[in-house]
Formats: sequence, C-alpha cells, structure tokens
Amino acid sequence: GPSVPESLREQLAVGGTLVIPVGVERVQRLLRVRGPTAERYAEEDLGAVLFVPLIGAEGWEDPRGRTPTRAARRRETRDPPSRVEPPASGFEHDASELSAQAPGSAAFRRRPSGAAEVVAGAAEPFDDLRSADLDPLLERIGAARVILLGEASHGTAEFYEMRARITQALIERKRVRIVAVEADWPDAAQIDRYVRGASAAPHPERAFARFPSWMWANRQVLDFIRALRERNAGLPVTEQVGFHGLDLYSMYTSIRAVLAYLDDVDEDAAAVARARYGCLEPWEGDPAAYGAAALRGRFESCTERVVEMLEDLLARQLEYERRDGNRFFDAARNAALVRNAESYYRAVYYGPHRSWNLRDRHMFDTLEALLRHHGEGARAVVWAHNSHLGNAAATSMSARGEINVGELCRDAYGDACYAIGFGTDHGTVAAADDWEAPMRIMDVRPALESSYERLCHDSGVGNFLLPVGERAADAEVRGALMPERLERAIGVVYRPRTERASHYFHAALPRQFDEWIWFDETRAVDALPVETDSDEMPETYPFGL
Repeated sequence: GPSVPESLREQLAVGGTLVIPVGVERVQRLLRVRGPTAERYAEEDLGAVLFVPLIGAEGWEDPRGRTPTRAARRRETRDPPSRVEPPASGFEHDASELSAQAPGSAAFRRRPSGAAEVVAGAAEPFDDLRSADLDPLLERIGAARVILLGEASHGTAEFYEMRARITQALIERKRVRIVAVEADWPDAAQIDRYVRGASAAPHPERAFARFPSWMWANRQVLDFIRALRERNAGLPVTEQVGFHGLDLYSMYTSIRAVLAYLDDVDEDAAAVARARYGCLEPWEGDPAAYGAAALRGRFESCTERVVEMLEDLLARQLEYERRDGNRFFDAARNAALVRNAESYYRAVYYGPHRSWNLRDRHMFDTLEALLRHHGEGARAVVWAHNSHLGNAAATSMSARGEINVGELCRDAYGDACYAIGFGTDHGTVAAADDWEAPMRIMDVRPALESSYERLCHDSGVGNFLLPVGERAADAEVRGALMPERLERAIGVVYRPRTERASHYFHAALPRQFDEWIWFDETRAVDALPVETDSDEMPETYPFGL
C-alpha cells in the first residue's frame, strides 16, 4: 500500500508483528512493524520489493472500478483517506491474457487507449527502415559520446538492420569510431581484424561458433561488417572504425590469447602465466563447475592467481606497449576478462543479481577502456539487449538489486549518453527452447495487454521512432508513458508457453530510454552456417575459418 494502514496497526497486540510492502514509487520497501510498547511502534526496513497493489479504502483505487466492500465504505465514511493513483504496473492481468492471441483477434480490435492515441500523434512513422528519416534522431543524439542501441530479442532481423543503419549514419556524420557489442572480446577481435583489412586471425578458435552462434553469426551482421571493411579500406588507422566485444564468457579463449601474446614478447612471463592459469585448466569443459567446487571448498580458488597475472601484465605496460600498443591492449583486456570471468563463475552461486552485476560492470569497464584507448573525444555505439542498455533503475531489475550498462553509463556520462530501446508486437524470432538447445524459428506471441508493446500496437502505427526521454520528448508523451507497464525481453531462449513469467518485467519507459523504436511485425535473423565453410564468405572472414 501507499503507507502502513492504521487499521492494521491497531490490530497489533504487544509483541505482534506486521510485515507489509509500502511505497508509492515503483519499488516498494518491505517494512516490519512490531507491536506497540508504550504506545510506540518499531519499524524496520527489510529492503526493496515489488508486490501487487493493495486495493481498498487505505490503499489504491481499484483500477477496474469495483465497488468497495461494506466495511471499506464504513471506514471511508468515518475517516476518508487520501487517495493515491495506482501504478500502472501490469499486475491487473488475469489468466485470459496468457492464452495465445493472434493479430486480428478480438483483443487486437479493442479501441486504442488515450496513451495509445498520444503515441500515434507523436510517433515519427516509416514504412521501411531503409527509407526511415534518421535526421531528427541524429539531431536528438547530438554530441552524445555513448549511444546505446538495444534490442528486445537476440534473434530479430529488424533490430539488427536498424542498428546497422543508425550506426553507419553515426559513423559518417558524428565521427563514431567504436562499435562495441554484447559479444566475447576474442571473437569480436577477429571481426575487428577483418573490418580493418587484416587477413589472419590471432586466435585459432572460430568466431561465434559456440552457443548462441546466431546472435552474431547472421546475415544482418555479415552485411554490416562487410560495409565496415569497405569503409575502412585505405583509411589511416585513426579514421578506421573498430568492432569490439564487451562480454566475459570466453575465459579459456582469452587465456590462450594472453599466452600467445606473451610467447611472442616475453617467454619468461609466458611460463609464469601458464603456471597461474593452469589452476583453471581442469574446468575448461564446464567453468560453472569450477565456481561450485571453489564455493564448497572442494577446490582451491584461482582468484589470487588470475589477479596477479593481470597486475603483472599491467605493471609491464610501458615495456610491452613500445613493441605494439594495440596488441598489448588486446592482451590486457583478455587478462581482465579472465579475472572477471573467474569471479563471475563463483558469483553465480551467490545469487543471480551478483553474477548479473559483475557481468554488466565488466562490460561497462571494457567500454570505458575502449574510450580511453581511443583518446579524448572518442565516441562509441553499443549494441546489446534492452535489459542491458535501458536504465535498470527505471525497471523492476533494481528491486532485485541489479544494475546494468545503461545505468552505469547514465551515471558516468549523464546527457552525453543516449539510450535507444527497440520493441515489437508479433512475428518470428530465432531462438532456442533452452540453453545449448538447437536454434529454431519461433512465432512471437502478440504482446500482453498491460504492456508497452500492446500500447504501441494499439497506436495503429506500424513502424515508428519516438523520443521518450526528458531531453527530447513532448511532455504529453512522457506523461502518457510514465506509469509503469510490462515490457517484453526475449533473449536467446524463448518460452512462449510461460511468456508472462519468463519474458516480461516492469518498467517506466521514459526513465529507461531516451528513444523508442517500434516494429509492429518482425522476422527472425538469417543465421549463418558457422559450423561449415560457406562459398558465400571470403576465406579470411572469421565465421568461415
């Protein structure tokens, strides 16, 4: 409820206890109220939570207009409480919303709400993403140093294609020189060498060959990086655009990259590195098992050794950089990845929020390292999921104690960060039924009623750009979108049978993003056959190695 109801306080006997979530903001606080002692109540704050609204005389108005009970009416007459508008949190779902719905059904023919009409009036529509007018968007982005381009799934073609088009415009008109993506550093390093015109990969592993390969090994990314290679051709290094990975799942590939570098520049240091990293060698087939063993005390933690390896490498930075500064930077990022990945696999067993936070902080730190490496004034575009790039503080993620790249960027760069989210209502998506399961093309179910996606669908505008942030959005748009709604997030795994529980969270869109890009109907990405050579791809292309 909005506060602890007085009627419930009155019921507490001496020594009695009341536990209740309280707060008019998106994230409530769980309060423990102990019974009166000398007519005083002791309150203890147990932390952030997210519960369904309390409806009634001492809570919020019933959004469905139900008549209060007789007892509630008596209380209102005796002591009318002040009313607080309910958060539009999407808790009003009933079971019928979870049934399969199809475009054209009765649910889809409902009259648009006032908020949907506001969206329709403010949207910047386009028929085809190739013909979309990006000039207003680029003007809103302005001089932002970090531009975050999200996606509502890892397998939707339109998200990749629009990100590519926006990125190409930022490269040509805003002098962006860094493309950083939610991918492993050594895999993206092979793509970086390709787009810069190099013909040999420094790592023997095939780029993006592990699950989920289609996330980056797809036709849409192939077209984008071929365009980058063509653009970079003949340009000095300082004018070329790089392609870099921010993620930390490649612990063992990164170990081999560090060893290969040290074998070239310092054989004695390479021997020390092999001894230190050897601690992790038994767990290469299942790094998560290392975390479990270290947690239970069945295996000595490798933390100290991987930290020492990174510290030793950084201590010799000046010496190593004289030979090849870019190669040293690559080795240092790989060593940092090993350190953080080791911590990540241990943190998994302490709760999902700890591992999530460690992963997103690593991605943010890698982004910052790239900006420093490229010098003052460097600008970057980031490609990652909405859940990583939209401000976590504006979503129910914060109730779980989670931060993300978007929140860290907003805190670090303020108005020099511009975050763009993407959404869709229905279509197809490339995804798996479970982790490590085969990819297949699945139907995306139409959005649930109390979601931003349903609101955008009900606007009747098929595709559009919409400024929603404080800097550029119309006050009426922000007012219409500010009440919380559900938002959908499909990763590499899609479970439509449990979609409400598996793929929706609560958010306040105007606080989460600066811009929202909508495609009402979308199609799956075109996955590339990374396990076999392809005649379509040049021999030097990393997917085909």
